Amino acid sequence: MRVALFVTCVNDTLFPATGRAVVTLLRRLGVDVEFPRGQTCCGQMHANTGYRDEAVRLARRTVAVLRGYDAVVVPSGSCAAMIREQYPRLAGPSGPFADAVARVVPRTYELTEFIVDVLGVTDVGASFPHRVTYHPTCHSLRGIHLGDRPLTLLRQVKGLDLVPLPGAEECCGFGGTFALKNADVSAAMCADKVRAVLDTGAEVLCAADNSCLTHIGGMLARQKSGVRVMHLAEILGAAETDEIVAGRPVSAR
Repeated sequence: MRVALFVTCVNDTLFPATGRAVVTLLRRLGVDVEFPRGQTCCGQMHANTGYRDEAVRLARRTVAVLRGYDAVVVPSGSCAAMIREQYPRLAGPSGPFADAVARVVPRTYELTEFIVDVLGVTDVGASFPHRVTYHPTCHSLRGIHLGDRPLTLLRQVKGLDLVPLPGAEECCGFGGTFALKNADVSAAMCADKVRAVLDTGAEVLCAADNSCLTHIGGMLARQKSGVRVMHLAEILGAAETDEIVAGRPVSAR
């Protein structure tokens, strides 16, 4: 199986540790993952704000880069949803890149989908002795319907104390450009989410999307809460020999 990592532009530019964690995790599970260097943005921001022509160009480029792979792993529910839900609409039923979209879409998986559904694994051999709560982001919850796959994997992590997040299914208020266009509403929604996180007593908040974690983490940091935010992949990629530096697992190997 040829497996591609579609890292997403947010992770590539701001959270490279997430991409490295995905590679570490998949290699531990016996997957030889490749990083197609031609990948750029999936075009979600453009599509969501009305720049259809720009979104089409990015979608066409993305499927051209990814069409030769048997599986595409995306450490983002948001970007996975963009490819699976919006690319067919952008391509149309008989457009010039409709065939490439038809090949890539059913082979595109969010990280936990790939691990649980394709690899058939629930225990990834991770160790993370911390109190953790999980926020199901809107696209992962309502777009691609991840269900309890992330929780199934977290429950098997050695030493991890998983605590439920009150009102977990409520939006954090990020929503991409929504946070810019509706800043007051976005901040109020985030404040509700932060109160729920603090009520858990968790040391770490994790999610499948770094975009939402940036939003929530910013308010947690401004309140000097001491709660760290981490992408789910970084927890699943952690091993007993890893050291936590600045809130991130650093491999001792």
